[in-house]
Amino acid sequence: MRLQNKVIIVTGSTTGIGKAIALRCVAEGASIILNGLEEAWGKEVLAEIGIEKAALHIEDISNDGAAERLVALAINTFGKLDAVVNNAAIVASSNIHTTDKVFLQRILEVNTIAPFILIKTALPYLTAQHGCVLNIGSVNAYSGEPNLLAYSISKGALMTMTRNLGDTLHRENGVRINQINPGWVLTETETKRKKDHGLAEDWYKDLPAVYAPAGRILKPAEIAAAAVYWLADESGPISGQVVDLEQHPFIGRNPPKDTTTIKPSK
Repeated sequence: MRLQNKVIIVTGSTTGIGKAIALRCVAEGASIILNGLEEAWGKEVLAEIGIEKAALHIEDISNDGAAERLVALAINTFGKLDAVVNNAAIVASSNIHTTDKVFLQRILEVNTIAPFILIKTALPYLTAQHGCVLNIGSVNAYSGEPNLLAYSISKGALMTMTRNLGDTLHRENGVRINQINPGWVLTETETKRKKDHGLAEDWYKDLPAVYAPAGRILKPAEIAAAAVYWLADESGPISGQVVDLEQHPFIGRNPPKDTTTIKPSK
């Protein structure tokens, strides 16, 4: 098993990509601290994994003291901390006209500042284990879509933080920090979001080739499979790296006018 006996915090792990990462990590031998906002969903994931290999903490990661509580739960439950996966994020539509100061601050607090605080809080324990951090970003970090302005800003900042800390903390503390940028992923929330936008129940089964050359978009389990490499010792001394997980070049990929009815959110 590639993550045997490792203890990993995965934020936003009651659903979607975070849940898939948590389940895959446990399958690879790790113990997990689950986190999210949805208590019922969190309890379902905890029951699926079992209390021997997981503990659940329901809280908004941007709350004061949330990082300290997550790290304390890991230490008190499993005695150490080997890795942090910063996955929790708000994906919200906005543009220059609809993004005000309060909205932008809220997105940054959850998507960028909270991951930073969790890294800082966990650092002494990660240093002791020569551990690592994996940030879950987005291909929107590079420029983003017109209707994802605030989200794109927050993911661009997260990517810069990964590059910066991936250098300094690796040299000074022996802690690796890397990032994966998923493209469009078929999560539960993405399925619901598109239905709320008025699309058909099975909208994801017939996507324009410009968005899904393979005929489908990514699955959470495929993101989780890639995450394991960065959390495992096999990734060696690599740090400060960002890997895009998408099936087409994102920047400069402008869809034809007849394929704009369905647009990706991540």
